[in-house]
Amino acid sequence: MRTVLNLKQQPRQEDSLRSLYLPALSLALTLLPAGFAPAHAAVAIQHTAPLEVAREAYLMGTILQVKVWARDAEAGFGAIEAALGEVRRIDEMLSSWRADSELSRLNAAIPGATVELSAELFALLGEVRAWAEASGGAFDPALGPLIDIWDLRGPGRRPSQSEIARAVAASGLDGFEFDESLERVVRLRPDVWLTAGGFGKGVALRAARAALKEAGISSAFLDFGGQILAIGAPEGQASWAVGVAHPGQRQRCVAELRLSQSSAATSAASERFIEVGGTRFGHLLDPRTGWPVPAWGSVTVVAEDPLLADMASTTLFVLGPEVGLRWAEARADLGVLFIEYGGDGLVANWNGAMRPWLSRSELLAASLRDNREGRDSIRTCVTEQHMP
Repeated sequence: MRTVLNLKQQPRQEDSLRSLYLPALSLALTLLPAGFAPAHAAVAIQHTAPLEVAREAYLMGTILQVKVWARDAEAGFGAIEAALGEVRRIDEMLSSWRADSELSRLNAAIPGATVELSAELFALLGEVRAWAEASGGAFDPALGPLIDIWDLRGPGRRPSQSEIARAVAASGLDGFEFDESLERVVRLRPDVWLTAGGFGKGVALRAARAALKEAGISSAFLDFGGQILAIGAPEGQASWAVGVAHPGQRQRCVAELRLSQSSAATSAASERFIEVGGTRFGHLLDPRTGWPVPAWGSVTVVAEDPLLADMASTTLFVLGPEVGLRWAEARADLGVLFIEYGGDGLVANWNGAMRPWLSRSELLAASLRDNREGRDSIRTCVTEQHMP
């Protein structure tokens, strides 16, 4: 059983931006693992006991594919519906594209006014704040002013350096004051707002995993716009085989991972971008400089916690392959694979924690050499689309 790792897609507005994504989604559908049905359909395939059940749905601005092994069709479909319900609930809490979400209510608060949050969202923002601090500023979801001046949710524009400087000053989690005792937040600056683009999918997958566990599922595979969650393994096998895409050639794979009880997320800047005056700018922003991160390649992170994998892949892409690899070497809880454009092809580097997940590592160098000559030595894969 093999599948391919789409580089993760950040949430987007379902209606006004739908046409931008149709080609990529059509390509992804042609490459689904065996057993997946057309969009919004469900199927059960009897091959051995237990039963394999699969479904996909359009949620949080992308396609979520779910496959489970259950004792019967009713149990499988019930478990999948419970997981999808949790993802919908997380979207209702975190989406900054919809005005009725809890996060949007915080974003729209009058500066100085106190906002009472649910215990769940307050605790989640505490995790995000702790990660942002550990990242040294490379990860910060309070990027609203920068998203606005680059018009990343529209056709795009190139701001002046003075505009960027002002937006950097206006951005950041220090634009919110958190009262730990009362679980209340005060928005301090009028322009600052939070986006869940760097952590929302991880939160949703974590909630979906809990729902599947509650339903008694011990073997499942979820692909959520390119972020993978592997629970157990396919029936009769030890792990899930997942291909990692070439950072700039969406139909080529340059590595294979073997995943079980883990999540994998890949970040790059090659597919979603704005083009202004003939220059392309990616949608991943460096909070420290206010500029889009150059398309240097890609980074894939494997972690037990889907939220950790989601936040870490964004952070490490911002840090870049050299600084990021040094940072990752100290993390035993994160497997990290960097695929970097070199002088005559691609260069791969990974930390020690990635080695157990990296399948057939001896083929990786051969794959990179083959890609220099326009060949694919592993298999076809699809790639990412990023939205803020």
